[in-house]
This record gives sequence, structure tokens and C-alpha cells, in this order.
Amino acid sequence: MALAGSAGPAMNREEVDRALVRLSAEREAVEAALLSLQDHPGRRLLEGAALSGRTKERWSVAEQGLTLLWALFDRYSEALASARAVRSRRSRPGAPELAELSELLGGAAVTVSGSQLPDVASPVPARLVEQVSLAELVNRMNAWYATVLEVVNAADAVWSALPARIDLLLAELGRVRMLSGSVGVQPGVHPMADDLAELNEELTALRAEVLADPLALWRPGRVPAQGGGGVGTASLSAPPGAVDTARFDRAGRALDGVRVELEGLLRLRDEAHERLQQVGDLLQRADATLAEARRARGEVLAKIAATEVPAVPGPASALRERIVLAVELQQTGQWHRLAPLLDTLEDAAAKELARARQSLTEVAQPLAVRAELRGRLEAYKAMAARLGVAEDPEVIERFEKARWLLWSAPCDLRAAADAVGRFQQALRPATKPAATYQDGQGA
Repeated sequence: MALAGSAGPAMNREEVDRALVRLSAEREAVEAALLSLQDHPGRRLLEGAALSGRTKERWSVAEQGLTLLWALFDRYSEALASARAVRSRRSRPGAPELAELSELLGGAAVTVSGSQLPDVASPVPARLVEQVSLAELVNRMNAWYATVLEVVNAADAVWSALPARIDLLLAELGRVRMLSGSVGVQPGVHPMADDLAELNEELTALRAEVLADPLALWRPGRVPAQGGGGVGTASLSAPPGAVDTARFDRAGRALDGVRVELEGLLRLRDEAHERLQQVGDLLQRADATLAEARRARGEVLAKIAATEVPAVPGPASALRERIVLAVELQQTGQWHRLAPLLDTLEDAAAKELARARQSLTEVAQPLAVRAELRGRLEAYKAMAARLGVAEDPEVIERFEKARWLLWSAPCDLRAAADAVGRFQQALRPATKPAATYQDGQGA
């Protein structure tokens, strides 16, 4: 009858041998996992970094856990070595050896220092010394391993994702700040330069925070240290979760916005001279149009009777003063001030030319009406010839009346329009002579 101990019924020889093989393989897997964790780049970085905040708090626990892991592993190895020594006494162990092996392999035969498990919150303090089984010892190693691995992997994920990208963005920010200085964008003078200074401060602070407290920018996909893989089975790859890049992304978008605005100023620097020339050309065309309107107004007043002619506006002197200011800004390289001013000047010059053209149209309207009436009169004269009434005395009289009114000065447009209308009404085809008959027959 098998002896019974704290581990329950004693195992037979075959069960003992199978347990020793399984536990030996488990020990090798645990040792390989701990060595990999020891060489993990995240662990080396954590040990050498000046940590703060959440990372400092969690690494202080995880670092103690790593030390404890090796201590527990040593106790596990010692217990397994003791069991092997008992098994090696005899090739066919007897009942006392089997009972001892059953206690070593399955009972609470391992003495360890008491420690609070990382995922257990209990008001009861841990005991100084505890007796645990090998299975319980493995469970404790699993819990501490998951805690250490998560901190190491999360920190490594953040450090792999952000510092290099922040450095690249800071380098790009430096290039953009140099460009901003070349177009006259200086701190305290233009808000864009102040934005760049704030971006530099934000990225510098973010980089310092990433290096000192990477876990502050880690968003785990599950509750820390819960449900992790066991020692020898957990992966050293990135844990479930994501690096919080919101602040970095905002800074990148802000820098892109400033860069686009600066590129606009650089284009302005290359195009300013041509654009100012175009504004000047528009104003010259407007002045020429106004001069034509004034000439037309004088002609209307002299040649058209009883007509109210609108006044012609003067040149846009205020606009020319702003052009002088724009030239000064161009010569002094104040492109950030020139940009909005030049946009305004282009719009104002286009409106000034449209205003001049509208004034010419309004002023010259009576002359256009007279020209249209003259054209109609000549067209009706040609029609009279086709209809064969050009020699009709009434037609001749009405034509001469209309012609006299249209070519006299000052011209009464209303009377001339009536005369042209009467001349049109006089256009009737000539009556054909009646047919002659001979001998009662038609010709």
C-alpha cells in the first residue's frame, strides 16, 4: 500500500520519472525565458534611464520582481535537484523513496521567502517564510514574469516608436525656422514665429517625457499584469496596446500648416515683382479708361442735347499710396506683411478697372444710342432701294429729316429716334402698273 503524505497518495516509479522529465523541461524553458528577459533591450534601457512618474513607479515593482524571479527560479532548481538526488539513490526506489519523491514533487516542500503577488491586492501582509509546492512556485513565477515583461515590452514599444520620430520632427522644425527667418518671420513680430517657438518647446518637452516616463504614453489593451503568458510561454514581442502619439501627431500637423504658409511666402518672394507690375498695369488701364470716359463725357455734353451725363470719378490716389507701401515691403523683405496687402491690392485694382469701364459705359451711352440710330437709318435706306421706294418724295423727305437730326449738334436723341421710326414706316413697296389688254385678251 502506497504511503500518503501532504501531496496525497504516493506516486509510483513511472509517475515519478514522468514528473521529473516534465519538470526538467519546464525548468529549461523557464531559464531560457528569464535569460531572454535579462537581455531584453527594454530592460537594459529601463535600468540605465533616469525614470519618473508612472514608469518609475511600475519599474520599481518590476525590478524587484525580476530579482525575485531569479530567487524563485533558484529555489525551483534546488528542489528539482533534491528530487533527482533522491531518485538516483536506487534504480528501483522503494516505498520510503517514493513517498519522499511524492512530497518533493507534489507537496509543499519548497521553502521560499514570503512575497505579495503583483496582481493580488490584499490588506494581509505577506509571511516572511512560506512552504509551497513546485506548482505554486511556477504560478508565482508566472505572475511576476507577466508583470516584468509587460513593463519592459511597453517601455520598449514607446521608445522604439517616438524618440527617433520626435528627433526627425525637431530637425524639420529647425529647417522651417531657418526658412521663416529668411522671409522676415521673427518671434514677437509674426505669430507664425511664435507658433514655431511653441512647437519647439512642446516637442522638446515631449521627448524628455518619453525618455523619462514612457509608460505615460502607453495605452494597454488590457489591465496590466492580468492574463499574461507564463514563464517560458509568454512572447517577448510587443504587448497588446498602442503608443499614444496624439501630441506628436498634433505637433506634426501644426508644423505642416506652418510649412505650407511659409511656402506661400517663398512663392510670394519669387512672384512679388511680377504681381506688383500686374497691379500697376491694371491701374494704368483704369486710368486710360477714365480718361476715355472724360473725353466721351465732353463729347456727349457738346453733341447730345438734353442729356444728364454722370460725372467721371477721379483716379484712385489712395490705392497708389498703398502700392508705394507694398514696394517698400518688397524691398525690405517683409513678405509676411506684403502677402495680405498684395492680395488686397490685386482685388482693388481689378475693381478699379471694372469701375472705370462701368463709368465709360454709362457716360458714352448717348453716343452709343446715336450710333445705333445712325446704323438703323442706313439700313432702312438700303431697304428703301431694294423696295423701289428710294425716289419717293415722302421717303426722301423723312430720310433727310432723320439724317439732319442725327448728324446735327447738339443731337436731340428722342426727336431723332422718332424721325428714324417715321422713315421706317414710310417704306412701302411701289404699286405695279395695271396689266393691258388687247382684243379682250391679256398681254
